[in-house]
Formats: sequence, structure tokens, C-alpha cells
Amino acid sequence: MSPEVFCFADYPCHTVAIDILKAPPEDDNKEIATWKSLDLVESLLRLSEVGQYEPVKQLFSFPIKHCPDMLVLALLQISTSWHTLRHELISTLMPIFLGNHPNSAIILHYAWHGQGQSPSIRQLIMHSMAEWYMRGEHYDQAKLSRILDVAQDLKSLSMLLNATPFAFVIDLAALASRREYLKLDKWLTDKIREHGEPFILACVTFLKRRCPSIMGGLAPDKDQPKSAQLPPETLATMLACLQSCAGSVSQELSETILTMVANCSNVMNKARQPPPGVMPKGRAPSTSSLDAISPVQIDPLSAMGSLNLGGSTTSHTQNMQGFPSSLSSAFSNPQSPAKAFPPLTNPNPSTPFGGIGSLSSQLPGMDSGPLGSGIGSSIGSGLGMPAVTSDPFGTRKMSTPGLNPPTFQQTDLSQVWPEANQHFSKEIDDEANSYFQRIYNHPPHPTMSVDEVLEMLQRFKDSTIKREREVFNCMLRNLFEEYRFFPQYPDKELHITACLFGGIIEKGLVTYMALGLALRYVLEALRKPFGSKMYYFGIAALDRFKNRLKDYPQYCQHLASIGHFLQFPHHLQECVQYIEYGQQSRDPPVKLQGSITTPGSLALAQVQAQSQQPGVPKAPQPGQASTLVTTTTATTTVAKTTTIARPTPSGFKKDVPPSINTTNIDTLLVATDQTERIVEPPENVQEKIAFIFNNLSQSNMTQKVEELKETVKEEFMPWVSQYLVMKRVSIEPNFHSLYSNFLDTLKNPDFGKMVLSETYRNIRVLLTSDKAAANFSDRSLLKNLGHWLGMITLAKNKPILYTDLEVKSLLLEAYVKGQQELLYVVPFVAKVLESSLRSVVFRPQNPWTMAIMNVLAELHQEHDLKLNLKFEIEVLCKNLSLDINDLKPGTLLKDKEKLKSLEEQLSAPKKEAKPPEEMLPIVTTGDFLPFAVAPSTPAATTTACTTTGPPTPQFSYHDINVYALAGLAPHINININIPLLQAHPQLKQCVRQSVERAVQELVHPVVDRSIKIAMTTCEQIVRKDFALDSEESRMRVAAHHMMRNLTAGMAMITCREPLLMSIATNLKNSFAAALRAPTPQQREMMEEAAARIAQDNCELACCFIQKTAVEKAGPEMDKRLATEFELRKHARQEGRRYCDPVVLTYQAERMPEQIRLKVGGVDPKQLAVYEEFARNVPGFLPSNDLSQPTGFLAQPMKQQAWATDDVAQIYDKCMADLEQHLHAIPPALALNPQTQALRSLLEAVALARNSRDGIAALGLLQKAVEGLLDATSGADADLLLRYRECHLLVLKALQDGRAYGPQWCNKQITRCLIECRDEYKYNVEAVELLIRNHLVNMQQYDLHLAQSMENGLHYMAVAFAMQLVKLLLVDERSVGHITEADLFHTIETLMRTSAHSRANAPEGLPQLMDVVRSNYEAMIDRAHGGPNFMMHSGISQASEYDDPPGLREKAEYLLREWVNLYHSAAAGRDSTKAFSAFVGQMHQQGILKTDDLITRFFRLCTEMCVEISYRAQAEQQHNPAASAAIIRAKCYHNLDAFVRLIALLVKHSGEATNTVTKINLLNKVLGIVVGVLIQDHDVRQTEFQQLPYHRIFIMLLLELNAPEHVLETINFQTLTAFCNTFHILRPTKAPGFVYAWLELISHRIFIARMLAHTPQQKGWPMYAQLLIDLFKYLAPFLRNVELNKPMQILYKGTLRVLLVLLHDFPEFLCDYHYGFCDVIPPNCIQLRNLILSAFPRNMRLPDPFTPNLKVDMLSEINIAPRILTNFTGVMPSQFKKDLDSYLKTRSPVTFLSELRSNLQVSNEPGNRYNIQLINALVLYVGTQAIAHIHNKGSTPSMSTITHSAHMDIFQNLAVDLDTEGRYLFLNAIANQLRYPNSHTHYFSCTMLYLFAEANTEAIQEQITRVLLERLIVNRPHPWGLLITFIELIKNPAFKFWSHDFVHCAPEIEKLFQSVAQCCMGQKQAQQVMEGTGAS
Repeated sequence: MSPEVFCFADYPCHTVAIDILKAPPEDDNKEIATWKSLDLVESLLRLSEVGQYEPVKQLFSFPIKHCPDMLVLALLQISTSWHTLRHELISTLMPIFLGNHPNSAIILHYAWHGQGQSPSIRQLIMHSMAEWYMRGEHYDQAKLSRILDVAQDLKSLSMLLNATPFAFVIDLAALASRREYLKLDKWLTDKIREHGEPFILACVTFLKRRCPSIMGGLAPDKDQPKSAQLPPETLATMLACLQSCAGSVSQELSETILTMVANCSNVMNKARQPPPGVMPKGRAPSTSSLDAISPVQIDPLSAMGSLNLGGSTTSHTQNMQGFPSSLSSAFSNPQSPAKAFPPLTNPNPSTPFGGIGSLSSQLPGMDSGPLGSGIGSSIGSGLGMPAVTSDPFGTRKMSTPGLNPPTFQQTDLSQVWPEANQHFSKEIDDEANSYFQRIYNHPPHPTMSVDEVLEMLQRFKDSTIKREREVFNCMLRNLFEEYRFFPQYPDKELHITACLFGGIIEKGLVTYMALGLALRYVLEALRKPFGSKMYYFGIAALDRFKNRLKDYPQYCQHLASIGHFLQFPHHLQECVQYIEYGQQSRDPPVKLQGSITTPGSLALAQVQAQSQQPGVPKAPQPGQASTLVTTTTATTTVAKTTTIARPTPSGFKKDVPPSINTTNIDTLLVATDQTERIVEPPENVQEKIAFIFNNLSQSNMTQKVEELKETVKEEFMPWVSQYLVMKRVSIEPNFHSLYSNFLDTLKNPDFGKMVLSETYRNIRVLLTSDKAAANFSDRSLLKNLGHWLGMITLAKNKPILYTDLEVKSLLLEAYVKGQQELLYVVPFVAKVLESSLRSVVFRPQNPWTMAIMNVLAELHQEHDLKLNLKFEIEVLCKNLSLDINDLKPGTLLKDKEKLKSLEEQLSAPKKEAKPPEEMLPIVTTGDFLPFAVAPSTPAATTTACTTTGPPTPQFSYHDINVYALAGLAPHINININIPLLQAHPQLKQCVRQSVERAVQELVHPVVDRSIKIAMTTCEQIVRKDFALDSEESRMRVAAHHMMRNLTAGMAMITCREPLLMSIATNLKNSFAAALRAPTPQQREMMEEAAARIAQDNCELACCFIQKTAVEKAGPEMDKRLATEFELRKHARQEGRRYCDPVVLTYQAERMPEQIRLKVGGVDPKQLAVYEEFARNVPGFLPSNDLSQPTGFLAQPMKQQAWATDDVAQIYDKCMADLEQHLHAIPPALALNPQTQALRSLLEAVALARNSRDGIAALGLLQKAVEGLLDATSGADADLLLRYRECHLLVLKALQDGRAYGPQWCNKQITRCLIECRDEYKYNVEAVELLIRNHLVNMQQYDLHLAQSMENGLHYMAVAFAMQLVKLLLVDERSVGHITEADLFHTIETLMRTSAHSRANAPEGLPQLMDVVRSNYEAMIDRAHGGPNFMMHSGISQASEYDDPPGLREKAEYLLREWVNLYHSAAAGRDSTKAFSAFVGQMHQQGILKTDDLITRFFRLCTEMCVEISYRAQAEQQHNPAASAAIIRAKCYHNLDAFVRLIALLVKHSGEATNTVTKINLLNKVLGIVVGVLIQDHDVRQTEFQQLPYHRIFIMLLLELNAPEHVLETINFQTLTAFCNTFHILRPTKAPGFVYAWLELISHRIFIARMLAHTPQQKGWPMYAQLLIDLFKYLAPFLRNVELNKPMQILYKGTLRVLLVLLHDFPEFLCDYHYGFCDVIPPNCIQLRNLILSAFPRNMRLPDPFTPNLKVDMLSEINIAPRILTNFTGVMPSQFKKDLDSYLKTRSPVTFLSELRSNLQVSNEPGNRYNIQLINALVLYVGTQAIAHIHNKGSTPSMSTITHSAHMDIFQNLAVDLDTEGRYLFLNAIANQLRYPNSHTHYFSCTMLYLFAEANTEAIQEQITRVLLERLIVNRPHPWGLLITFIELIKNPAFKFWSHDFVHCAPEIEKLFQSVAQCCMGQKQAQQVMEGTGAS
């Protein structure tokens, strides 16, 4: 029906609300209007649900096309339960609005956010978005961009990103991250965590789609739009996240990810042409969309954000600008070797290489995501230094047992060869290509073989010519980059390339990362399907380097795990064998090409002790060379365990075979190498011989003999004899009879002789070899050869000739040489004689045999013969059916004569490896490098065998000092005959560092491990042995002896090997660094020197670690046995003997008498065991000094040994003191609550004493603190005093270093103060008491107090803080050790409060703040984080001691390094070269990682420098002859170096233009030095030395005021910092530093900079503050005239400083005269005159003695002087208000009458008045009066100053004040009589007016006194003073001479006359005096 006829919208219906649409549909179009009806839409939807789905859907196609917006609204506005079609329609409509529909924004917004929309609608919208984007193949990026915009508008991005499908979401996330809407790495990680493998798979698919080339395919087409390309950062981030989870997904997925990561570098590098000659027609240049981007070009620091190198990149510490935070990941610490020791608790046996894990975790910096490797080299550190490059593997070279390719994903090749980073020039490239061309050429073109190329590369690699090195780098790089194109090579060329590739690995042309990469490429190739092209490439390459496989055991495991490993081609059977052996880090037994020189044997491929039944070996399958059945015999004492997939226990050894191993024929092989060479058969013959012997059995004997005869020519027979004896007989005792029969069947007498002589030769080798206890394998070889010898001689009735082997002499010699030799010889002889049983001739009773048996019997009688040897002899007797008792032992062993003629058959006795006496070590004298250089020793110990027994100890226990690493230095042994050191003596410097570094790395893990293991053993045994002994001291000593012994032994076996490796590695690195590019010959010398020095010093390093462990073990042991000791003490106090009842019963019931423990002391025999422990500490020379049980008992370590005894003692003393106090309390007060509180305190102490653990102590501490806070002024003052005393006493006891130490205590006390209840939290006396007694951690408390004031809103807290500040910082008795730094935050908050609420601030706060401000005027800025904050945080951090372990040693090492660098010739101008090197070291040590570490480093360095100075000065006291200058120079040696370091760091920190960092660092360092000084001053008191601090400050001042641009820009801030420093150290705070302080502030550079060079006189106020500090300190001494010698010196110094200022900077004194006079005591006349005499240099002073001088006519007299002190600040505000009002209106009337009481502060004579207020009042009134007179248009004169409010005040004061007050008042006026200016004039008139108007002569006399006393001192005299006095005595109006006081005594009269004559000249004076007299 036509809508024109019938339209739903025309009828009443619910219509769609379309008013929100921006572009509504056309109104007049009825067809559209129909769809306005909601009822219509609803009905249609209902129909669709009842079978009419399709027709209804058809109906909707019209609105979809013409009015989609209205339809969507309709669908959203109806509430229906028929959803199917509705949802489908909405999904269909949404894409329209994702396009560019005019209403799209409104519709989407309505659909997403509209009221009442169900969540399913949002799902629909998200689903439609995904559909719309993913429709079709092309994934249009423009659509994605639109979706992202919509999502941002709707604020729905996060919801979208949590939706599905993953493919769409990942794409969206990638785009969002590019626009920085989200952090991709975090999002990916979260999603991976949430969804796991499906999501990872989606990511991989996404990468394959967006970046096809990542799978190694061809790069994308060039026409791919820019938008479709995936940016490299996104790629990098995604790969990093995927790589990190590659381990937890399926094998296939994991391999895909790893392939992607591997190819990532290909994608990111330009493709190259193949080397010439490979491809027939060349290769189409494959290009990559990512041409421009290679990870190296990304700015490394900016890239870190996306690469997330090794963990979090944002460092959360407040970083100093300029030490970039991200560096922390690049310069990671050398990893601690702790990782090399498996944890004790659960060594995880299942993982190969237990403690080490995958390679990427072993190589620092390699776990940094795919692009993160060689970053270290490209980062210029923020200090503006050269980049610190560090060899990425250097830190853990030793512990890399083999690369682990699958986890070792490499990045861009440019990082594999940093030196190949540059792009090579065309010539280099061409030359490299020409060599490749020759490899692939066919004649007649020029050709080269692979071997020739390898040889050439080897030459180029170490060449000194730069071009050749470049060609080498270029060729290798090209070859590696070519790898991905190898599959396209023709077969022949690929084979050549494979040989070249394998050869590169074989010849060691690549190392580290490149080597890892090469190995991985080969592994990857081998994993390709069996028979594929790349598989053959792998096989060929592997074949080439098969003999290197033993170096990479883990690599071998990876090879062995390849599925088709066993199908490796037949001719490569060896290769298989190589790998199997490689897994055990060995070569295969028969190196089938060449001589028999490899260790190991086929027999070891199986476990030897498999206990198969002895019997006939099975016939092996042909071709399997390794099937050999071994059988066990009774003589095989130690079973060999295979070492597959497990490193040697320490994780450091790589190629060293395990020493406990039955038959290892190394000794024989080594000896054979050295004998004449035997003709070797060709390889195939060798194989056949091995095969014959492998398959030999009784049944096929004749056949095999025939085979041998056919195969082997006569000339090869000696080789066969050697093979038989060495490789077969020596290790296969079970087959001896088989081989013996073989000889008989062969019937070749010559061959028999050869075998016999070979047997003798091998026996001799073993008899003369080095016989170490642990060398089981040589012993069993010898036994086996003995058995064989007997079999081929005695058993066949042939003699053993005297010339070949003298058996009896051999026994005698072994007996003489000791147990070790006997262990070899006796079993050997027994085995030889065993065969005599089978002999007709030699069976027993044969004299030769019996003679030997008798010698054995004689041996058997020896007491201390080892049991196993006795057993050997007894077994032999049993075998020969002899009774040992029937034998006739002779006395051969005691025969001295025989000894003399003895021919040695065993090795010569080892000489002691000690230098002869006269050649003692020479010690070089250098302040820091006391090396001992030992002469070359004829050391027999330098054999290569490091795994043999322990070396001879060289040190006694007390030789070595372990308190610091420096303890190693005196003992370091450098052999001066080492060729390397003779050629380069400077390399000796490296030795000490290398040894110290090795020790530092190992000491912590070894010590902890040793103690942990030894502790348990020791504790159990000692507890058992001493269970019935009541003497705890005996138990303790025994425990220490045993603990010391076990710990030392444990430490020794744990650290010897690693130390040897570590020292050698460190040395090689240092040598290599020092020699820059060593030649191969130098390399060889370096290897040798490193090995030799490591060998020489290993013992020392080992001893150092052992002793450290032992010293630490003692206190630990005490802690373990604390309760045991305590029980015994307790029993003794109760008068009984302690014994453990459980043990007692057990012993009595179960133990036999002989070994039963008895009650009482331990049996002496048992104690002897412990004494033996003490006497022989493993690794040290035996000591007989038992009086000093352990080093630690003699000298406790500097750590808290909470030894019970001490704690108990402290508690006991505390209880005794408390009891004394309680007794002293009078009985009347017994019930006083405070007395009761004391009793309960005493009980708490007793409780803590008995339980003696931390918890009880904490309870006691809390009780004491709360008790103190609770005490308010009680009934009785005396009791209150006692009460406080007792509580302090308890806290001090806990604080004692022997108890819990100040750090713990102060922390806990502060916690109590902070957490206790408000009602007594604010007890100011108690808190002050705690602070005064050093019991509070001020830093914490200050912060807490500042916070609790709540910005001034918490009234109680504010009032409390004010009182505390006043008590601690303002009052006279201020607490010495507290500086404003300690209350920094509190003062800051109070100042803020005072400023913000000036009107209603708490009473007295503004005044308090003014005082604080005036005290601390120099503190210019208080901005948090500003320089001042830095300084104050530095001061407070100087008292923190809980440094991380090892930091002190690190700092000491660095400081020593720096001092040496600083003083070395190569330091460069201003030490810049040294500095660059040193910053590198600081980075390596991780010092620059965080602010905290830098701060601690400076603190430790300051402390060490100071310590050195103290030591040097102590030396002078012991040796007064030493000249002071030398001692000083010694101190300066270190101090100056340290200062230069600070100066350089300040100069170079931050950007050149960034001054903030520099200033902050300077303030921090100054703060630290100040903090250390204050601590030191507090602790040492009278022993305090100024020298080191003075030197640091003065040198730093000079360094930082040098004329350099960078310093000039920060000069003012530098000076401010120094002023703040000096102000904090003002004499009242650090009186011990006062002389140095005065010298610093009066230093010419400092004065000149402060007063002359700084523009706008900005330095003046700060310098004035410092002078005020000085005067304040002097004031009390001067006021009381207590000038002892030291004060006189100080006073003289002060006068000198003032004279300099007066001469050079008089304006400065003029401007600040008021402030100075304010603090100078009134009686210091001359000091004050010096200041008042100053006048500006541009002024000419009129001569005051000019007759008729008209002062009021002078031009300057109306100019007011500058006064830069805020003098009105001290006036209370009310007083000032009244004063101003009085001056204006003369009201309030009472002002004058109350004036005196306002000025008076006490009734104590001499201190009655507030002097500052009088001075301020006088000057203020004067200045107001001058202004008042000027306002009236006149000038001050005797007539104009009268009758004003101002003069009223002055007159009132003159009359009303008492003598003291008047004197101070007149002094205040006299202080203004200076150079000509308006003040001088006014006050001069005032003084004269007061004289004239005085109502009593007393006033006039006092005026005269004030003027006169200033004139009769030495000059200079102020000008104003002179003119006033001259006027007074000259002007008859004043009638001066007629006053009585002038004539009161003849001396006085004379005095006046002489003054008058000085002032006026004799004649005039005479006239005046006479005139007066006349009148």
C-alpha cells in the first residue's frame, strides 16, 4: 500500500525520539515517516520470531538504505524480548555509522552511552567494528584508524581492547600504542598472562600477516602502503614480550617465536648482495620496508623506554639529573658470584647446570629483550664522559660452560661486532669480496682454499694494520649476514661456505656474542629436516669444528636432543662420539687421527661401576666403537659417576676433569707426550686395532691375532704395545688375563719385550708423578699395572730384574718419604706379588718373594701405618696362604746405611716453596701500594695440576688482617721474574686490584655457606660433648676452636678453585685493558703471567676469605649456644652445678663405660681433640699458641655480637643502679606514684634480663619512654629528677653497643615518641631530655613533627614544636649537637604557618621565627629539594650507618683507585683523563645508580680520608721526630685527590647548562662533610682534629673558584653553599673547629669573592652573618674578660680580619655596623671602634681638629647612611605600635612611664636590660626625628632637635634609667657617631644636648665616660666621636672643665688634659682649660 495513502506515523503511535539527530530525516517523505512508528518496528520483530524471518528482514531493507539513523534509534528505543533480528539489524547498521554518515557521532554515542542500553548492545557494536575492519582480505588501516578515533570519542578503548577477536584487538592495540594511547608492552604482558597460548598464537599470526619477512621469507612488496607497514618499535616490543614467554608455550610455537626474533635483525637490516662467485646470476636485491631502521640508530636512551632493558626502566629513586636512571640497567653490577654456589637448601638436581640456567640469564644485559644487547657501548654517560664500554660477557666469562643457543637470541649484527658498526669504505668492501670470489672460483681464475682463507683471517684479526682488521670485520660480518640466504646457494658453494663457517668456529676467530651466533646458526641448520640442504650445511660445518665441541658441553646436549641425531651419516660416527664426550667436557678416547694424547677412555663412556657380572664381554655390534662392558673387581675402590649434564660442583671449572675418578690416564698421557715419538699407523689402521681389542674374547682369540698380524706392519708394533699398555691394560684390570693370553697366542717375542718395557716405563711414570692425596686415579692405574706386570713376568716364571724395578728398595724409599708414597707403593707391590702364586718358581718360600714379604710384615708392625695399607698386606698374605705372624720382619726400614746408597725410584722430595731466608720479600713504600715483591722461587708447586691436594700453608692465622680488603695488600706476592712484568713493570698495579676484586666477589657467598654448614655440625657435637660440663667458658672455647676449624676448612674447599680462576681472569682482563691491543706473543705472556700470579696469590686470597669466615663464625656460634651458656650461669647463681638430665640418663643407660660422658669437666683426651682443632686451622700454619683461642675473641669484629654475657652484665648493672636510686628515696615518698612506677620499671628490667631477647628489650624500652613522657612535675622536685634519671639510665643501657646498639634503640625510641598517645606525646621537657641524650633519630622525628602540625591547624602540635625549637635552637643552653638541619622540616612548617596566618598565628610564633631567621639568616632558600634541602639531607644522612653489605669495601677500593689515578702521570690536565676512566669504574661498581648510593659513597670517602689523617697524626705523636710537614703532606695526598674528585663531579654532573644538578650535588657533598664533622666533633671532643676538614673546605673552595666558565656561571650559588656550610659550623656549634673556621672565612679568595666579585653586593648579607656568628661566640668570653691563651689567639685573629675589612671594604662595615655592634659586648671598646671608624672610600673626611670647623655646613652631613640590618625586627609589635603612636601624637601618656619596664628583662646586675631593644629604640627614634625635622624643612642642630616627642623619649631615658641602663642607652647613641652623615650629626647634637640639659652631674659624668673610654684606647677613633668630644670640651656653653668629676683625682685630671691636648693641640687646650678655670 502506498505510504501516501496510509502512513503509520499519521496515526497515534509511539514514535521514535529523533530530536537528538543533528541532520533529521526529511519530514515530508512519507515512506521514511512510516518507520517513525515504534509499534511497527516492534510488531515486525515479533513476526520475525514466529517463522516470518526472511520476509520481515526483506522489509527492513528500505529503512536500512534510506533512514538508517532513525531505524537504529527505533531498535534501541523499543524494549522487546525478540532479539535475534534486532541484533542482526543493529550489526548491519553499525558499519554505516563507522563510515562518514552525518549523524554517526550522535548515533554511536547514543548506542554506547544511552540510558537503559543493555551491555549486549556494546558487545554488538564492538563486534561490528571488528567485522567491518576484518571484512575482506586487506585489513584496511584507514578503517582501523577510524575505529580508534571512535573508541577514543566514546571513551571505550579499554573495553574494546579487552574484547575479541584477538586479531582485531592486537591490530588496534598496535595502532593505539603508536599514538601513545597505551603502553604496548604492559598491555601485551597482561593479555598473555590472562589468555595464555591462544593470545600468543594470535600475536604470532598478526606478525606473520603484518610483517611477512619476519619468517625469513621475502621482504614485503615495495608498493605496500606506508600505513600497512609495522613500525620497528612496535615490532621490537611485541617480539620482546613474545620472547619472554617462549619458554611456556608449545614446542612449535616457541620455535616460531625464536625464528621471528632471529629474523628480526634481518628485517631491520638492509639486504645485501651475496659474496661474489656464489650465485650463478646474483640475487635479486631483496629490500625491506624497514631499511632505515637498525636498532643501533635508535637513540639508545630513548629506545630504552620501549625496549624495557632488563626490568623496569624508570628508576624510582629521585635521580640526580645527569646520572640518567636508565644507565642503571646498562651498567649492571658485575653479577655476584653468589650465583655460582648452589643454594644449600634445595640444590635442584634436575636442571642441567643447576645454578646457572639458560645462557641469557648468565650474560648480564642479555635478558634485555631482543634489541637490548650491546647497549653499554653506545651510551655516553650523563656525566659528559666518554662512553663506558664494557665487554658484555666480561663479568661472567668463567661461568659460561657452553653457550646455550636456543635461548640466546641475537639481535642486529652490528652489536655482535661493535667494531664493525661503521660502514666500510668501498675499497674495504671490494677487497673482502675479492677473497670470497677466490674461494668459489675455478681455475684458471685465482683461487684460495678454505684453509688459506682461515689462515689469512687469523692473521688479519690480530693485525696491527687497521685496514687488515677492517677487512677481517667486513668479511665476517658479510658472512654472518649472508646466513639467511644460504638455502639459495648451489650445493658445491654451500659446502665450501659450510667448511669456512665451521673453520671460523674451529680456529676461534669469533668470540662471545658472535661465537654464540655462529653456533646457533649451525644448530639451526642441523635441526632442519634430515637430508635437507641446510642440514648438510650443518653437518659439514660441525665436522669442521668437532674437536672444539668439548668446550661447549651444553651445546652438545642441544645437538644430542635433535630428533634425527642418530641418523647423522655413517662417516660422521666420530662426530657422534665427540658430542657424547663433549657433554662431559672431554675429548673421545681415541683421537683417531694423530697421536694418542687425549685424556679419557672409552671405558668411561659407560659408568664403570655398573656391577655387571664378571664374565665374558658380549660381542658388540660392528661399527659401534663404544660398546665396552666393564666389570667391577674388589680392587676398584671408587666408582666413577658420569658427569653428563652436571657441572663440577663449584660451577667455575670447565675443562678440569673431576679429581675423584677411578682411572684417568692423564698422567700417563702427559708423560708419553714428552718421550720420543713412536711411528703412528694411519687412521684406518688405528681404528682397526681399536676394533680388534674392543671385540677380543677367549673364543675369537686366534682369529683376532691373525687379524692383527694382517693389519699391522712390523714398524707399527711399538705403537700397538703402547696402546695396549696405556689405553687398555692400565684401566681394564678385568681383562688382564685376556690380554696376557693374547700375547701368548701372538707368539712374537719382540712384541712381548716391547710390552714389558712399555709397562716398566708407565710404572716409572706413575711412581715419579706428583702424589697428591686426592689422586685416586694414578693409584689405581699403578695397581692395575702392578697386577699386569706380575702377570707377564712372575706368573710366566720370568723374573723382575733388579735393573728394571728394585722392589725392596722401593718399599724402603716409600717408607722414608711418608704416608703419601706408601699409599702408592704398598698396593702396587701387593698386586705384583699376587701373581707369584701362579708361578712354579716364585711362589712363596721363594727367597726373593719372602724377602719382600718380610719387608711388608715389618711395615705392618708400624703403629701409624694407615689401616687400608695394613689391610692390603693382610689380603696379600691370605691370597698367598701365608700367616702374617709366621713372617720374619727384619730391620730393613731402620737401616741407615742402606738409606745412603738408596737409588731413588720415587719422585725427588718436594722442596718447600718458600724463598730462602736471606731473600725476604722486599716491600715497596708507597702510601697506598705496599706490595711485597717476592723473588722467583724454585717452586715445585707450579705444576699444572691444580686439583691435587691442599698446598702448603704460607700464613699463620694472625698474619692477615681482614677488617678491610686493604689487609691483602702487604702480603701480595709478585714474582719479578715473570717475563710480562719485566717487559711492562707498570702492570704490577693490576695485581692488587685483581686479587681484591676476586676476593670481594667471593667472600660473601663463601662465608655464608661455610658458616651455615659448619655451624650445625659444630653446635650438635659441642652440645653433646659438653652436656654434663657446668663451665660455660670451657664450652665456649671448645665451640670456637671447632667452629674455626670447620669453617676454615669449608671455606677453603669452596673457594680455592673459583679464586684461582677469578684472579687469573681479572688479571687477564686488566692486562688486556692496560696493553690496549696485545700481540699474540703478549697474549701468551699474559696467560702465563696470569696463571703464575694467580697461583702465587691464591693461597693469600683463600686465607683472607677463610679468616673472614672464621671471624664471623665466632659471634654466630655464641648466639647459637647463648641459652646453653645462660643455663649454666643461672645454675651457678643458684648455687648448683648444671648438667643436662636427659643426656645424663641416656649416657648412663646406653653408653659403654669406656666412652661414657662423666658429670663435671670433659675428659682431657676429649679436650685434646678441640685443642688440635685450634692448633691446626686448615689453610694456616700450625700454631701452638692456645692462649689466644680465636682472632675474634682477641679483637671483636666491628659488628654487633650480641654476646649474652655482655647483655646480662649491662642489665645487671642497670638493675643495681635502679635499686640504689630506690633506696635513696625517702620513706615518706614510698607510695608516690612515681616511686611505684620506678619499682615496676625495675621489674621490667629483671624480666628482660631473664628472657634476654629482642621482644623483651623492646617492651622495656617502650615502658621507659612512656614513663618519661608521663612524668609531669610531680609532688617532689628531687624525686622527679631521680625518676627521669632512672628512665634515661635504662634507655642508655639498651643503647650500649654491647647490648642493642644506638641505631636500633634510637629507631625504636623515635617510633615510641611518634606512636604514643596524644595526651603525653607533647611533653616538651621529656622529649628535649631524650634528644639531649642522643636517644632520638632526629630525621624521622623532625618529619613526623612537621606532619603532625597539619600546616598549622593542629594547635597543640604547633605550640609543642615552638617550645622544642626554642629549647633546642634559641635558648642559651641550646643543645650542642642539634643543628637547624635536624629540625629542618619543623622550622619550615612553622615559618609557613607564621607567614600564612600572620594575624592569628599562635602567640609568639612570629617573634620566634624572626629570631630563628636572624640566627639562620644565611639560609637563603628553603625550597624542598633546593640546594639547602640537599645540604640538610646530606648532614642528616652523614649519621646513617646501615650501609648495604660490601659498600664500604667498594668505596675504599674506588677511593684508593682514584687517589692513584689522581697522582699518576697520565691523569691529564686537571685530572680529566683520570676522571673519565674513574667514572667508568664508578658505573661498573654501581655507585652512580641511585642518589642514596652516591651519598653513601661520599660519606664513606669522607670518613676514610679523615681516618687516614687521624692515623697520620697519631703517628706523629708516637714518633715526634717525624716532621709535621711530612705528616701533613701525607694527609693532603688523599684529601686533595678526594677534593678534586668532588670538584670534577660537580663540574661534570648534568648538562653543561644545567646548573641545578651541579649545585645540588655540591650542597649534598658539603652537607655530608659537615655531618661527618659534627659527628666526629661530638664523639672525639677534645681529640677532634681540624686538619682534614679544613683542607677539604679550603681546597674545594679554591677548586670551585677557578676561572672556568662552567664554574663562573654557578659562582654565586657555590658561595652561598659555602656560607651555609660555614654558618652551620659556626663556632658556637663546633668550637673545636673554630680556628680552621676563622681561617676559612678570612681567606683572601673567599673575602674577595663574597665582598668584591659578586655583583650587586649579593654576598654581603651572608658574610655579615658569618661575622655575627664569630662575635656571638666571642661575646661571653669578652664580656667576662676570660681570655685564656686560646681565646687570645682567636681574638687577635678577629681583630686582624676586621682590620683587613676596614682597609679594603670599609663600605661593608659601614652598612652592617649596627648588626655587629648589636652582638659585640659593651666592654669591647677597640673592637667596636674598628667597625665605627669605617667610612666610604670615596669620601674625604674633614680633619676634626680644624679650628672653627662648621660641621653643619659639610655637604655630606644631610645624607643618611645605609643601614642594612633590620633593626626594628626585635621590637614587640605592641611596643612598636605604642612607640609610633607616641611619636606622632604623644599618646598613650603612659608610654614614657612604662618605657623602663619594657626595656628591663631581669633584676640580675649586668643582665638587667634587653640591649638589642635599647639599640633598636635609639636608632629608630633618631631616624624618625631626622625625618620629622627634614619634613619641617630644617636640618638637625642644637636648636631644632629640642622639644619634640623624640627628644622627650631620650630625655626620659637619660633621667629614668639606672646607671646600667643609662650606660647602655648612651652607648647606643655613641654607636651612631661615625663618619659625616645625618645620623652622626643628629646623635652628636643629641649627646651634647643631653649633657647640657642634664638634671644631675651623674648623667654628665656618664656621658663623659662613654665618650672618653672610646678615645683613650688605641686608634682608630671614629670621626663623629672626635668632633662630639672636641665640641664638648671646647664649647664654653657646656662648662665642661668646671665639673667636679674632671678634677676628682689628679690622675683623672691629667688624663683629661692629655686628651684635650691630643684633640686640640697644646696651646688651644691650655686656653680652653684656663678659660674655663677663669670663668
